[in-house]
Amino acid sequence: MQSINFDKSPDGLIPAVIQDDQTGKVLMLGYMNEQAYFKTQAEGVVTFFSRSKQRLWTKGETSNNFLYVREMLVDCDGDTVLIKASPAGPTCHTGADTCFEEINQGRGQFLNYLQGIIRDRRNNPSDASYTASLFKKGVNKIAQKVGEEAVELVIEAKDNNDDLFRGEAADLLFHFLVLLEQKNMDLDDIIAVLQARHAGK
Repeated sequence: MQSINFDKSPDGLIPAVIQDDQTGKVLMLGYMNEQAYFKTQAEGVVTFFSRSKQRLWTKGETSNNFLYVREMLVDCDGDTVLIKASPAGPTCHTGADTCFEEINQGRGQFLNYLQGIIRDRRNNPSDASYTASLFKKGVNKIAQKVGEEAVELVIEAKDNNDDLFRGEAADLLFHFLVLLEQKNMDLDDIIAVLQARHAGK
C-alpha cells in the first residue's frame, strides 16, 4: 500500500474521505494526523484529529454512531486516505445519513462483490462449491436453472408470502450472475444497455 507523507501538509493533517463500504456513498470528510491514522488502523474504528478541539476525536465517542473500518486506501500522491467503513448509525451530527444530506441506501455494490466470488469459483473450482458444480455442467444447465428460478419467482409473486418471494428473487439473481459469468459477460455490460436505453428514451 502507498505510504502516507504527513509532511506534505504544514499542519501535518491529511484529508480522510469516509465511504460506506456497502452503498458506496461518501459519508463525510475529516482530517487525520499521524497519530489518528495509526489509531484508526490499529483499532478498526475511525478516529480523526479535530481541528476545532485540537485533539484526537473518535467518530461516535458521544453518539455511539461509530464508523467501523473495512478497508483503508491511500491515494497516488500519498496525501489523502479513503476509508471504506460500516456506519453504526447516522454519520452527520444533524442526524442525517451523510454530511452531504444524502440518503445512504442501496446495496447494489454487493452484486459486484458477489460477481467476484462467482468468478473465483469458476477459475478455482472446488468439489464443495455449488457454484463450481454449475460451471462444470455447462451453459445449458445454468440457463435451465435461470429458467426454473424465474418460473418459481412468478409463482411466488401470485402469493402473499414476502419472505418466499424475496428468497426466489435472490435465487434468480444469483443464477443470472452465474450465467453472465459463463457467457464471459460482466454485470456492467447489462447495466450499460439499460443506461443506453434510458438515455435514448
